Amino acid sequence: MNFLFFTIDSILFLVLGFLIGRTLGKRHNLDWSTVLFILPNSLISLLRKFGFKLRAGQFSNEEELRDAVDKASQHGLVEESEREMIQSVFELGDTLVRELMVPRTDMVWIEGNKTLRQGLSLALRSGFTRIPVIDENLDNVIGIAYVKDLARRTHERRESEQTETVVEHIRKATFVPETKTAAELLKEMQRDQIHMAVVIDEYGGTAGLITIEDILEEIVGEIADEYDDDEVEVEWLDETRARVSARLHIEDFATSFKVEIPESEREDVDSIGGLLAKTLGRVPIPGSTISIAGIKLTAERPVGRRHRIATVLAERIIDDQETVLEQ
Repeated sequence: MNFLFFTIDSILFLVLGFLIGRTLGKRHNLDWSTVLFILPNSLISLLRKFGFKLRAGQFSNEEELRDAVDKASQHGLVEESEREMIQSVFELGDTLVRELMVPRTDMVWIEGNKTLRQGLSLALRSGFTRIPVIDENLDNVIGIAYVKDLARRTHERRESEQTETVVEHIRKATFVPETKTAAELLKEMQRDQIHMAVVIDEYGGTAGLITIEDILEEIVGEIADEYDDDEVEVEWLDETRARVSARLHIEDFATSFKVEIPESEREDVDSIGGLLAKTLGRVPIPGSTISIAGIKLTAERPVGRRHRIATVLAERIIDDQETVLEQ
């Protein structure tokens, strides 16, 4: 019986309040809008006498609306994925930017004095089309480099690849506090047509980076790349080379290759990807290489919208001297 009441309630609002109202409202805007406002309320009052729990007018608060969505899902009128998406929209108002941002340690950036060729190379290797540009350090972001701007300039003037620097072609960066809500930032990004913002902590330092896709992904869920797959933790290519998951634990890696990695080298990190980042001092991108414990590690393909490294090529080398090769 409850299901019957809920179904009639939904159909009543859909047919009278939307379908009929939309059709007739186009022809007789003011007159029919008044009639249809009164008519559902009159019918609802009548149906209430017969036990239907119907509400006249709009929901009085957010909790009632969210509860209605949950009930609709329970009765099969709304898919579970749709219910989660609707609830996520409400939660944006309570979600802070720092909860969604790419943290400082995972940011890919470039110095302003790098050449256009170096900037394009970093963009191609990392997969990012917008890259923060820094001056002295990461706390001093001076702008955003757009790949299309760098590519257009090198196309117009070929020699500019080597003679001009990235800082000459940057766009203004947008800065937002980490305590701003995601809902507020989304409105600002839509209004000002901004795709990326630098997140600032309470001391004025760079806390991270956030894009409009980060916020939208909070609503619709993580979007997997069409080429993403479940990688094997260790895939031996031959006797000396293996492709390993960036998430592979360092101890498991050491066991597979029968090597010992000093405690000082793996302090504060657990995975091979973390070891790469710590040794390099920055986020690894495809082609980033280090040598440690007689093993050469090379970052391979990135996956996902944030282009995180998924696999690492591990290769035994004759010279086991631990040297770091620049990114």
